[in-house]
Amino acid sequence: MLYINGEWRPANSGKTMEVINPATGEKIADVASAGKGETQEAIEAANAAFSIWRKRTAQERSAYLERIADKLQEKKEELARTITTEMGKPLGEARREVDSSAAYVKWFAEEAKRVYGETIPANQSDKHLMILRQPIGVAAAITPWNFPLSMIARKIAPAIAAGCTVVIKPAPATPLSAMKMFECFDEADLPKGVANLIIGPAEEVGPVLTGSPIVRKITFTGSTAVGKLLLKQSADTVKKVSMELGGHAPFIVFEDADLEAAAKGAIATKFVNNGQTCICTNRIYVHESIKEEFGKILAEKARGLKVGNGLEDGVNVGPLINQASYEKVQRHVQDAVAKNGQVLCGGNPYEEDGLGGYFFEPTVITNATEDMQIATEETFGPVAPIFSFKEEAEVIEKANNTPYGLAAYFYTSDLSRGLRVMAELDYGIVGLNDPAPVTPQGPFGGYKESGIGREGGKSGILEYLEEKYISIHMI
Repeated sequence: MLYINGEWRPANSGKTMEVINPATGEKIADVASAGKGETQEAIEAANAAFSIWRKRTAQERSAYLERIADKLQEKKEELARTITTEMGKPLGEARREVDSSAAYVKWFAEEAKRVYGETIPANQSDKHLMILRQPIGVAAAITPWNFPLSMIARKIAPAIAAGCTVVIKPAPATPLSAMKMFECFDEADLPKGVANLIIGPAEEVGPVLTGSPIVRKITFTGSTAVGKLLLKQSADTVKKVSMELGGHAPFIVFEDADLEAAAKGAIATKFVNNGQTCICTNRIYVHESIKEEFGKILAEKARGLKVGNGLEDGVNVGPLINQASYEKVQRHVQDAVAKNGQVLCGGNPYEEDGLGGYFFEPTVITNATEDMQIATEETFGPVAPIFSFKEEAEVIEKANNTPYGLAAYFYTSDLSRGLRVMAELDYGIVGLNDPAPVTPQGPFGGYKESGIGREGGKSGILEYLEEKYISIHMI
């Protein structure tokens, strides 16, 4: 169902689309499929609500967000099972996603009360200069399938906190999590039109959002290619944009690193969500003096990961999202092997009696080289390639030699090296001996073709505000 102006409703045409469980290949639901008409209705509902919502006090907006966060926690198990069923991640990871979603909503519930203006020293004694920060208007958010709940929370919470109203378009592969979140909005009595849900094909919904002069803000998480298209489509109306796009994260292990900790960190950032995250490790650079030892430790840990349906106990690695992703992972492994890569573990589709879906073994490949597809293309799957290096300057150059700049990780016991390397990596997020740097109070975003703007932290709410400069001549 769609959620427009506070009401659940079908598509005007009656069209629906299937939702498939990637662990089994089975249909789990039919959901309404909206088109241009419903999208325009959602925009108009958000616009009508904006004139009222923007006037609500910060404390009032904060209170709504607090209630939403509480609802998310109340429904934690139901939400987690929905996430796992429609996108495949293990249930433990899905529960953590619900916790993260609630944490982002709570963070921005507080930030709603911290949208400060400024007073500027004037250059004349009879003038008073000031800056107001005001909500930008109707915001449209387009979210991905890999974090179907938390990506909505990260976008909608700061928008609502700032006084904006929103239209959300979730990924067609994972609309059920979005619907569950909107149930929380509804039960929290969020006023009509403040948040609207449009489920439908990108080619129908996207151009209406980007072309509408009413929509003043576009926020998107997804591939760089699609982000560039949305930027072009938004240019005619000069919208404010936030783009959280692709990544190709390096993971550097220096010769003085704690190898056990580094290998554990690599497992965490490579195989979480089956490698289907924009900040997951894509290239592991290991100093040549420890490459063989590190490879053995990493492969041993990867072999210990349990593959299966995310609803089963003890599963660490679920399915890939669809056939195209499954085939891409196979291509990258085959290309690496053809170019003399050595498979230390995995390397094949994962098959088990009674298990359908798109499963692939956790894979570690050593002797990786720059001419392999995996060295430049985002795999979005459970494959960890190990490259070697000799010098610090060399590995920094290799790590930065990409159009992406979202996340980077490195392990060292040398404080001076740590300070040097973190400054020289051209990435928006850097984890120094830390595979999990993302948190609601920290800004999330990238350099170069990995995006524009930031989510989270005090920066997150600024993306939904306009600055108004006022000069008062006292006469």
